[in-house]
Amino acid sequence: METKKWVVDIEGNLSTTYPHIKEAAELLKKNEVIAFPTETVYGLGGNAKETEAVNKIFQAKGRPSDNPLIVHIADQAQLQEFVSTVPTVAQKLMDHFWPGPLTIILPAIKDVVSERVTAGLSTVGVRMPDHPVALALLKEAGLPLAAPSANLSGKPSPTSAKHVWKDLNGRIAGIVDGGITGVGLESTVIDCTSVPPIILRPGGVTKEQIQQVIGEVNIDPALTKEDEAPKSPGMKYTHYAPQAPLQIFDGSVTFVQEAVNRSKSSGRKVGVLATDETKQQYEADVVISCGSRSDLSTIANRLYDSLRAFDETDVDIIISESFPKTGIGEAIMNRLEKAATLPIQREE
Repeated sequence: METKKWVVDIEGNLSTTYPHIKEAAELLKKNEVIAFPTETVYGLGGNAKETEAVNKIFQAKGRPSDNPLIVHIADQAQLQEFVSTVPTVAQKLMDHFWPGPLTIILPAIKDVVSERVTAGLSTVGVRMPDHPVALALLKEAGLPLAAPSANLSGKPSPTSAKHVWKDLNGRIAGIVDGGITGVGLESTVIDCTSVPPIILRPGGVTKEQIQQVIGEVNIDPALTKEDEAPKSPGMKYTHYAPQAPLQIFDGSVTFVQEAVNRSKSSGRKVGVLATDETKQQYEADVVISCGSRSDLSTIANRLYDSLRAFDETDVDIIISESFPKTGIGEAIMNRLEKAATLPIQREE
């Protein structure tokens, strides 16, 4: 399959690239799948109502079929098509955070969206992305789009069109290139069919921000207990992983460097995922900074790009610093822990 690529100018007048948006939307109407930028990561969109389109998403990604997909909309009025009720707490969250990086689990109207979107559940996850290209494409297509991250399943999510191209060129109909994404991590997922609501996946909207709007929320036990089965997209399987095995070390620079030294002494080439503050302090084969420890939003923004950068090297193992689980740090550590193939080590 030939994969088309359209470059849109989000800094200028989006109407100048409207023909690109229109062409991509026409393909979506024909049940093709298109990658497009959101404020979190690039999504791989297909008509949520048509199983033919949804099947193409799973096929392109190599994604397990029991993993539900998030539906993207451009207007709250679209909810009436496939959501049976909107709880008061959900409406408060929509009014406060939409468009934005918050996915809300709602009761679904049976047999409207494809069963492959809901994975057979009676609920559906929905969000309205805060990105001009995503909203323009959704409006032009006039469809709710099922859209997981536009990467091969298990790989770090894509934060640029070049990431999508590397993973999915020849596997999908097209890529709308809208530049680098903003948040860099996927949306927060909250189940509003439960009382109180339950955060199933940490992301671009923090627990603290949500609580300021609706009060008490719970956290899915699977986020803290290994023996619990997660309920959110992207949380069930090993995910976000670079090619080399990754291990997190929670401690001082000295503690991390000692781990590097042990790996080097066994003949392995070692990469370190560090920060702007610590990058110069490590002696390793490859050291990559994923942002500033004093501003965790920069780490969220650059995390996936940094993990993918190690794939361009010949390191045998990646040793990563850990980060505080406060604010967006909760989502950062969630993704790092999902990407790790070796157990976390903590300094005593």
